Parts: sequence; structure tokens; C-alpha cells
Amino acid sequence: MIFCVEDDESARELMLYTLNAAGFEADGFADAASFWSAMKDSMPELVILDIMLPDEDGISILKKLRAMSFDIPVIMETAKGTEYDKVIGLDLGADDYLVKPFGMTELVSRVRAVLRRAGKSRPDVLRAGRIVLDQSSHTVSLGDEQVELTLKEYDLLRLLMSNPGKAFSRDMLLEAVWDTEYGGETRTVDVHIGTLRTKLGSEGDRIKTVRGVGYRLEA
Repeated sequence: MIFCVEDDESARELMLYTLNAAGFEADGFADAASFWSAMKDSMPELVILDIMLPDEDGISILKKLRAMSFDIPVIMETAKGTEYDKVIGLDLGADDYLVKPFGMTELVSRVRAVLRRAGKSRPDVLRAGRIVLDQSSHTVSLGDEQVELTLKEYDLLRLLMSNPGKAFSRDMLLEAVWDTEYGGETRTVDVHIGTLRTKLGSEGDRIKTVRGVGYRLEA
């Protein structure tokens, strides 16, 4: 579970949506009080922490986390040009930082990198029936037979396999796989789903069309 402590609701919701679409579980908090309350119930794998919050600032939260000896990776969000905040955060034990405004692709990349360094990365191998997706070698196979996929087909399959049973709209898939700034059309998703199904043979039937919504993968 990833905790996002960000008081800007639209930014927080976009971050949560992106992280969940990338295969992570994420929960968001608008202030320090709600974050500390959640910490009593469960311990996150990683915290994304905005420095500017309405009650207790992110630097103070980071100090407390480290004083409590919580070995939780922390990525700080800093405003552009606040070099002082970055230095203080890193000195206090922050694992990385994001400079606002940042792209969602950068967010996911930094989260994966920090979790990997902390030894808490997502499972290397994903399975659904005979489909095996190995993230370390970037390969997909059906039994002993390797399946050649394009980069976008691979990313699309990885997203679906990371969230078995979850229905994704075409817009969600377009934003998650082709990045939020991609100006393409949802027809692009349909074409890639079609070729992906073909390449996966009978196992391609696991990718179900959700009428009026988009697609999901049956585990």
C-alpha cells in the first residue's frame, strides 16, 4: 500500500488513479491528521509526502517517521525552486523527491525505483492461466513458447494482469499506457487489444470486453 499525503484534491486523485492503474494499491490523505490516523491501522510500503500541508508540514511528518524508526521509504513533493526543502528532506532521510509540477510517468518511475531499492518492488512474475509475464526479463510466454509483443502491447497486458478482474475504461487504459499527455483516440486501445488477443491465442479470451466500459482480464 502506498500513502499519498497531498492536500490538493485534484492532484491527489490523479496520483491515486495513476498508481492504481500501474498495479499499486494506494490511498490518499488531505492532511497530516488523517495520515497519522491511518498509520495506526496499517503500515504502508511507501509514503508520497507533500511538504506544504494545512496542519502539519511534510518536513515535520518526515522527522517524526524517522524518529520513530519507521523504515518506510518516503518520496517528498517539493515546489519548483525550493532547493532548501530538497536538501533538508534528503538530510532527514527522504529517499527521493518530486518537483512540482511533475508528470504521472515520472511519478510511477520514481515509485518503482524507490521500492526496488528498498527491496519492496512488485512481483517480477505475473501469471494468468498459461500466460506468464516476467517483468525482470520483459518477456511474455505461453508455456514454453515466447510471445513477441510490442512495447505498448506488453505495457497493456502488464496493466491488466496486475489488476485481475478490474474493469478499465478505454480512457483509463489510454492514459495509463500511452501517458496522460497522449492525444490519441480510444480506438488505439481497441486495435492493441485486438492484436494482443490474437498473439495470445486461446488465452486471449481472458481479456474480456466490458460492454459500455472497456476491458478487464480474467485471472
